[in-house]
Amino acid sequence: MGEKLTQKDVEKIEQEIEHRKLVVRKEAIEAVKEARAQGDLSENFEYYAAKKHKNQNESRIRYLERMLKTADIVADTSKAGEVGMDDIVEVEFEEDGEVEKYKLVTSIRGNSLENRVSIESPIGKALKGHKVGDRVEVKVNDHYSYYLKIRAIDKTGSEDEDIRGF
Repeated sequence: MGEKLTQKDVEKIEQEIEHRKLVVRKEAIEAVKEARAQGDLSENFEYYAAKKHKNQNESRIRYLERMLKTADIVADTSKAGEVGMDDIVEVEFEEDGEVEKYKLVTSIRGNSLENRVSIESPIGKALKGHKVGDRVEVKVNDHYSYYLKIRAIDKTGSEDEDIRGF
């Protein structure tokens, strides 16, 4: 259906929508009025920039509202000892013994540069629900998969925490 979001994600999106409607929209409309008052619109860069900013804000509001309408709400809790949403997981790759830490998040918060993996990604799907010591298969596609061993699970990480500090 739509994006998988936690209740926290929904609340943050609703806050952004409200801010954009009550604050950014008013500022953008005022900027357009001020730029329009400067005279000749055919060569008025400020007017076009203000209109573009206003339209981008309205577009973002529509996008966020559509996301909320089609979203699937997922639980951000998991059983004790199991990998779940917002948990930081230390894994060892079987192929080369390399150790990495990942944080399981919803797809809108996923960021591979910060080792935040979506629960919808192959590694996220493989890790979710497993325990320390489990060997899990990460199935990338029909022709390739690899194995990880879960070494540790940290359930205390806040959602904005940098996972490299584990």
